[in-house]
This record gives sequence, structure tokens and C-alpha cells, in this order.
Amino acid sequence: MSEDRTQDQTRDRGHVQEFFGARAADWDRKFPGDGPAFATAVGEFGLRPGDRVLDAGCGTGRALTALRAAVGPSGTVLGADVTPQMLAAAHEAGRGAEGALLLADVARLPLRDGVLDAVFAAGLIAHLPDPGANLRELARVVRPGGRLALFHPIGRAALAARHGRELTPDDMRAEHNLGPLLAGSGWRMTSYADEDSRFLALAVRTP
Repeated sequence: MSEDRTQDQTRDRGHVQEFFGARAADWDRKFPGDGPAFATAVGEFGLRPGDRVLDAGCGTGRALTALRAAVGPSGTVLGADVTPQMLAAAHEAGRGAEGALLLADVARLPLRDGVLDAVFAAGLIAHLPDPGANLRELARVVRPGGRLALFHPIGRAALAARHGRELTPDDMRAEHNLGPLLAGSGWRMTSYADEDSRFLALAVRTP
């Protein structure tokens, strides 16, 4: 990796930490109705008892309870986030009891190759500084045939309206853009749903 690229990623990581760190304490109160959407998405993910799953960019850990319920006591649940304040909020909410919380950048995960069965990523992809490389890093830690879920509790149009902008054809989460991005990063998209009430794209780790 070049020195310039390393500096760019460090700067991007700092911006993410600054943005989410300032909002961590109020995050759950700002979006109190998202819980059922997280539970439904995890239910559609196809996890099995005993699976090893990572919540990448876990934030305050809103998915951890559903992930733990899906993999059961014999499974492994990890939550990784680059923002210390988000992890602190997850601990304060008692979600650290559902899995191990790691202060880690998804661009360089402290995990062995192929150690996981699945990665769940809520609201993550829009904040990745290098989406292709970062999705390849997620693929690195998942076994062939393992699964990826890219999720958001509201769809693309609703999210754009929330932020006062319009959808454009170059939106990374549009199906015609996301499919090739995943295919070039070690994944094969198997389903795609973009509705007002949720966004959920599922993919399988290719050999």
C-alpha cells in the first residue's frame, strides 16, 4: 500500500470517528424504531446455530441481540467498530453481553483468513473509504460459501429524502452498481431488496 493511500485512509477513518463519535450517545434515541427491522434482516440472513458472525461497523450494537439469538450459545458473535464512543454506547446498553466488541477498522480486521461464516454490515458501505478493497477484506475473513448482508433499516429513496438529496444513477447501493462491485470483491450477490422500509442485499463468498 502506498504512503499516500495510507494517509488518505487514516484521514477518512478520522472523519468517520469524528462524525459518529459526536453522535454516539444519542444514536439509539434518534432511531428508536429500528429494532424490528434489524431483527427481520438477521432472520432473512440464514444464520445457523454455531455460526461465527461479525457485525462489521456495529455502532451501538443494535444487531447483536438478534445475531446472538440466531447463532445460539454455541456460536460466536463479534462486533467491530472504529469509533470508541459507539462501542462505549454498546456496552452501556448491555449489548457487550451478546458478543465480543472490538475497536477495529474493517479495512484491516484483526482476524485470520476464513475464520468467519458470515458478516452483517448495517449502514456500512456508504462510509467505506475504498469500497472494493474493504469488501475484499470482509471476504478475506469469511470462508468460501459464507455470507454477507448489507443492510439499512430504510431504503435508498427514503434515506436520500432524509438527507435532502436525490438519488442518482451512480449511487453505489443501486443494484446495477452494487452487483459488479461485489463480484469484483470476492462476493456473488444472491438477493436484493430496496424498499421504503429497508435495504437488504445478500451475497455469498466465492471460492
